[in-house]
Amino acid sequence: MFSFIDIILPVFLVMGFGYLVVWKGWFSGDNVDALMTYVQKFAIPCLLFSAMSTIDLAQNFDLRLMFSFYSGAIVVFALAFLGARYVFGRGIQDAVTIGFVGMYSNALLLGVPITERAYGADALDANYAILAVHSPLIYGFGIAIMETLRAKGKGKKEIGRSILRAMFRNTIVIGVTLGLIVNLSGLTLPTAMIDAVDLIKRSALPAALFGLGGILVRYRPEGDMRTIIYVVTLSLVVHPTITYTLTTAFDLSVETIRSATLTAAMASGVNAYIYANMYDSAKRVAASTVLIGTVGSILSIGIWLTILP
Repeated sequence: MFSFIDIILPVFLVMGFGYLVVWKGWFSGDNVDALMTYVQKFAIPCLLFSAMSTIDLAQNFDLRLMFSFYSGAIVVFALAFLGARYVFGRGIQDAVTIGFVGMYSNALLLGVPITERAYGADALDANYAILAVHSPLIYGFGIAIMETLRAKGKGKKEIGRSILRAMFRNTIVIGVTLGLIVNLSGLTLPTAMIDAVDLIKRSALPAALFGLGGILVRYRPEGDMRTIIYVVTLSLVVHPTITYTLTTAFDLSVETIRSATLTAAMASGVNAYIYANMYDSAKRVAASTVLIGTVGSILSIGIWLTILP
């Protein structure tokens, strides 16, 4: 019990402090936006660039790992979409957004610090392997479906350009891509550059957690509660259960099972709300799911830390 508290409490205390200072007006919403701009456009891309430039690709890019995690995400998308469309009577674009919200785990801002706290920095290779394709794959999937629905006569080439343009404006995708280029090319970077990137990347997770707490002040759980609870349950229960079952069936290493399952057990991230805002659909469901799911993940993470080997 105390081990669980030691692992998870510091992460949520940093988030709680961010929530408190914004709620009390000691740190403005504009300041939070500026902080998150720094985190998302600079610090996290540096973190992922560093990880992807040094990761052992042959050892960590296991197709069984990717199948275990992302098949769970696709199943959650399908269940969330079908539930929103046919049980809760939402329009098709709202249903796509709700599906996206369900499958977009907060793999980076919560998944990495929780795994690191639980198992140490050396246990993050599988996390980074998942993250290498997380934003491109999940965003690409969501954008492709929504852009196709909204095409209204556009040709396939134009739809394809819209998808690629939306993906490669994402600095996280750029950071991952540049890291992979360095890794695959065998390029040796100057020591000063590596040290500078290291300095920036150390600020990424604490700043992101603080900023995430500040952002959650804006989200008030109001209305659509049945839909929200349904999506939160899919995110916190169904996704990690599928991932754990498959990684165990594939007889992956204990470290891989831990990282993949904990990552799948994370609540929907702020990027899910950004997607909803981008397409002006199901924004209240997205915002409330992020808030309620993040609070609920305290319990789900504790359960999975008990179950995992």
